[in-house]
Amino acid sequence: MTNRLPRIGHALAGAIVLTALCGPAAPPPAVAAEAPRTGAPPGLDLSAPGVAWAGFVAPKAPNYAIARLFNDFASPATGLGPVTDGPDHPYANNEVAREMRIQPTYRVADLNNAAGRNLLPWVREALRRQNELVLRGRNGETREARCWETGVPAFHLNPGLMHIIQTPREVVLFLTGRARHIWLNAPHSANPKPSWYGESVGHYEGDTLVVDTIGFNDRTFVDSYRTPHTDKLHVVERFRLIDGGNTLEVAFTVEDPGAFYQPWSGTRNRHRVVNPNARPAEFDCPAFNDDYFNIGLEPVPTAEKPDF
Repeated sequence: MTNRLPRIGHALAGAIVLTALCGPAAPPPAVAAEAPRTGAPPGLDLSAPGVAWAGFVAPKAPNYAIARLFNDFASPATGLGPVTDGPDHPYANNEVAREMRIQPTYRVADLNNAAGRNLLPWVREALRRQNELVLRGRNGETREARCWETGVPAFHLNPGLMHIIQTPREVVLFLTGRARHIWLNAPHSANPKPSWYGESVGHYEGDTLVVDTIGFNDRTFVDSYRTPHTDKLHVVERFRLIDGGNTLEVAFTVEDPGAFYQPWSGTRNRHRVVNPNARPAEFDCPAFNDDYFNIGLEPVPTAEKPDF
């Protein structure tokens, strides 16, 4: 179960966990008996006491290129990358707006570049409809902003602090009230039950943690443009330290034959933050998050009754 705290009506927000939406955390797949029970290699210590990983560090001087990655993926040096904006509707997130002293905008997906042409027709149509809503001033917020679970790889887009716990058997990622479990040196289950974050299994290759995730439901988006996927989604992430151990690079590849013609890739770097008092925190997203201005925002997930 994730640590998210959706609401029950309005009175119990922050006190009840919504299993009707999130469901319990997937149990670990069977651990191979011959698998070595080793911890992280010396070059990949991500869980030192007082260390967290920030998705964004503000530049000392105005810098569009850095601010643009406040809550976005970076495209690969070569090959297909994620859906992006286009020249007709450039996207300005809050950090770009602050750095460049312009008005922020909502995302409008470019359906005519290489990433857009990589989308199967039903995915293109879904984004076309979403673009139309945004251009009409409606439903421009991300699913995460509406308190939904984000799935993978969209999990990484939040710029907040990510805390990591490494043990010989699993790696746990905590990010703004969400949690992911990565089971080490284990095969995938034969038939994993579809879930928000899928079933993640990992292993170390030298100084890199390689994570393979399948078993998703089809209720999340792979990005903040609201690009949908099917339950055939398969994501491979590679975590490694660069920049003298001060930057955590997360490179990933996404494939889904039901949504994309070809696999595509991206990266999402995070930066080391040292704070001896830093701890993973609960995040009460649903409180005061209604559609007060009647602009057609997606409803915040709500359960009819508590699960305990």
